[in-house]
Amino acid sequence: MSDVREKILATGQRIIAGKGFSGVGINEILATVGVPKGSFYHYFGSKEAFGEAMLECYFEEYLAELDHTLRQPSKTVAERLLDYWQDWQDNQVSFECQGKCLAVKLGAEVADLSETMRLALKRGTAGIIERLAHAIEAGIKEGSLSIESDPHSTAQSLYQLWLGASVMVKIVRTKQPFETAMLTTRQVLNLST
Repeated sequence: MSDVREKILATGQRIIAGKGFSGVGINEILATVGVPKGSFYHYFGSKEAFGEAMLECYFEEYLAELDHTLRQPSKTVAERLLDYWQDWQDNQVSFECQGKCLAVKLGAEVADLSETMRLALKRGTAGIIERLAHAIEAGIKEGSLSIESDPHSTAQSLYQLWLGASVMVKIVRTKQPFETAMLTTRQVLNLST
């Protein structure tokens, strides 16, 4: 990937995380990066194609970070999962509770606007849920947690819980929804509070 393309994607992600996809024009991104419009269209056929590439890049980085968190050798799987949700909370309460998760920021906005972006969000979130399910399964085998449902359903429910909590944090501008989500997560995984 070229440096210019990477800069356009990184800058666009940062701006869009704050303003949303519809609230940001290509010119704003290009002015911030300092490249001409022709450079944008050299790498992306449209704003929608840019959005899809941005989401793919975002989820690639997100999944790499999640893999790193879930592979910490000095911790139990339960501790690694709790670290993941603590990191989620820390990232989402930054910037006056406006966070920086693109799945939270763009999920409802672009799902009805762009099928390709919706599918990028679907692929990315499915990757997160899959990794969480594998971790839950490993935690059961390890004995650090137990659940009453199957690992995939549990992972899906917990991910959806945290997405919802993230939206509520944006609405109420406090971290209280995350405190409730963490309590529920501990209950679902049968961890002591």
